[in-house]
Amino acid sequence: MSGTVHTLLQCPQPGASSAIDGDFPVDENVTAHLPEGARVLSAHRYGSSAWTITARITTELADGSVKKFFLKCATEDAGHAMMEGEYWAMMELYKTIPAGIPKPLARGKFQTEIPATYFFLCEFAEMSNQVPDPDRLCALITELHRKSVSPTGKFGFHVRTCNGRTPQATEWDSSWTSFFSKFMIHVMAEDFKTNGSWPELERTGARIVSQVIPRLVGVLETEGRSVKPCLIHADLWEGNTGTSYETGDIILFDAGSYYAHNEMEIADWRCPYNKVNSKIYTKTYLRNYGMSEPAEEWDDRNRLYSTYYDVVYSVNHMLQGRSVRQM
Repeated sequence: MSGTVHTLLQCPQPGASSAIDGDFPVDENVTAHLPEGARVLSAHRYGSSAWTITARITTELADGSVKKFFLKCATEDAGHAMMEGEYWAMMELYKTIPAGIPKPLARGKFQTEIPATYFFLCEFAEMSNQVPDPDRLCALITELHRKSVSPTGKFGFHVRTCNGRTPQATEWDSSWTSFFSKFMIHVMAEDFKTNGSWPELERTGARIVSQVIPRLVGVLETEGRSVKPCLIHADLWEGNTGTSYETGDIILFDAGSYYAHNEMEIADWRCPYNKVNSKIYTKTYLRNYGMSEPAEEWDDRNRLYSTYYDVVYSVNHMLQGRSVRQM
């Protein structure tokens, strides 16, 4: 998909303006979502992404001030799912913690038809890519988990979101145990489809669903206990965070959100390929939010939840997945 979208930069596009400075063609369907009276000054490739093309658009607003916007685009059906999911995920996050989220503006489709190209547009945030400060990151995530309220009272999301390029099973479910079981079944099926059969992993996955999840997750919803559906970012590694140059506050982006058990969020920090796997992040979050009961089983739950991120990492890395999933 990323190879296809690169054709946008190599060939003139019928819906793009040629009077704009820069190396990125801005489609008219994108400019239609800019503030009324805004004039595009430049559009340049910005940042790097494994499955999308990203750009920074600089505009002059009607009052003469300069404002920047961030554009992400991807092609074909997979690109449509990614852009649609990210838009709604970021919208939901912005409603809950607006100070930590670049304001989402629109999602849509380019005028150009070949390739079919979809986009996500939001305000541009001036930020560094340094590893996030544990206290600030965990304070923001704690606020998100405490303040968020599922619109249905259930786990899931109203559209299918993606982790990387991989679609997630986000259909609403009143039970976290049931939701997580289906969530794992779906991602394991995606892995087998992408990376081929591995009988040992298939047997292990079947035991996880039939035995481990009912035991470790099911207990959260028995003996009077319950799990609050919390909105989570759902792909919270250091590459999806930034630090504001102006305020030092943490900024989150590239979300694949859904309503989940809050502990699902930080299970990604257990994975060794993330810099946020430093124990200070998990300790700081738990100091802020605490553990679900039974607390003595927290580490086992965390290990179980982290397997989702390991498997989806394998799916996202496609041909490398065979070696990645050995982890």
